[in-house]
Amino acid sequence: MDCPLCRIDQDELVWLDVHCRVIRVTDPDYAGFCRVVWNDHIAEMTDLAPADRHHLLDVVMATETALRTLMRPAKINLASFGNMVPHLHWHVIPRFTDDRHFPESVWGRAQRAGQAHTAPDTRTLATEIDRALLNQARS
Repeated sequence: MDCPLCRIDQDELVWLDVHCRVIRVTDPDYAGFCRVVWNDHIAEMTDLAPADRHHLLDVVMATETALRTLMRPAKINLASFGNMVPHLHWHVIPRFTDDRHFPESVWGRAQRAGQAHTAPDTRTLATEIDRALLNQARS
């Protein structure tokens, strides 16, 4: 199978550990859009051991926290589909009331031309993800 999420070298890597990675999604309408991708090719959350599920969700929550801190969106959308690419990953999408689709899903019907927003640079985002993970570990 030719899985685009198995090819780590083709992603704009933001953050990485031995289990998963955070990549930036290049979408001019959705600055800050990230995917949290499990490194091994599996399809479902229930394919993971409980500790691995916990770790993956910690990274998803840390990515959300980092984007909220750095971008101050009105909302963060989280989604895990895998219908087109059955490789476990989560979409983490900062949403703004003036974006192209709000309040619809980013995959829904466009509501307006949409206002551009600025994403944090990769190093700043990675540092904020690390900070959020550290804070989660302390809790």
